[in-house]
Amino acid sequence: MDLGRRRSSTSIGHEKCSFHHDLELEHSPLPREELIPELAASYRSVIHNLGEDVTRQGLLKTPERAAKAMLFFTKGYDQTIQEVLNDAIFDEDHDDMVIVKDIEMFSICEHHLVPFWGKVSVGYLPNKRVLGLSKVARIVEVFSRRLQVQERLTKQIANAIVEAIKPAGVGVVVEGTHMCMVMRGIQKVNSKTTTSTMLGEFRNDQRTREEFLSLLK
Repeated sequence: MDLGRRRSSTSIGHEKCSFHHDLELEHSPLPREELIPELAASYRSVIHNLGEDVTRQGLLKTPERAAKAMLFFTKGYDQTIQEVLNDAIFDEDHDDMVIVKDIEMFSICEHHLVPFWGKVSVGYLPNKRVLGLSKVARIVEVFSRRLQVQERLTKQIANAIVEAIKPAGVGVVVEGTHMCMVMRGIQKVNSKTTTSTMLGEFRNDQRTREEFLSLLK
């Protein structure tokens, strides 16, 4: 079984799927438990190539543990927005700003396969429909639990809310700490990266945007 081929957009059943860039998967991949043996074999090869003894007691079960951990870190590939919203969209005559801020986020950088983490703040102007508040955090979870870059993650969250409830506007701000900057490269321990996406009234109306950003402080 070739893991890379199975997840290619040219594979049978995956012709319309690019996995990392689509707003939503159009289908579910195979059960993730079936991937553990192959992923574990890959981790075993990495450990061996680093010069370690893969039969050493401390490393004997590491490939399987690492495979299970990576599947958990990327569990967003098994979820869709429709599933996590679970009909938690409500008709409501409310047009004032709704903000859910400081949502904890953990993800994996697709460039180096090391973690980045931080906080996500989401605001939107309802247009006769609102989301269950916990569902905003669920949307963040779906997209952060994939191989990501922060810029794309920010936009995906905003676009998903637009698709779900068609609000008058959406604003998303993400602040992240990236291990690829902290542990390697320039090794700037205190560096943080902030990205934002503003759609609808948040982009077009300066007062709306400023109100949102002021409430995040």
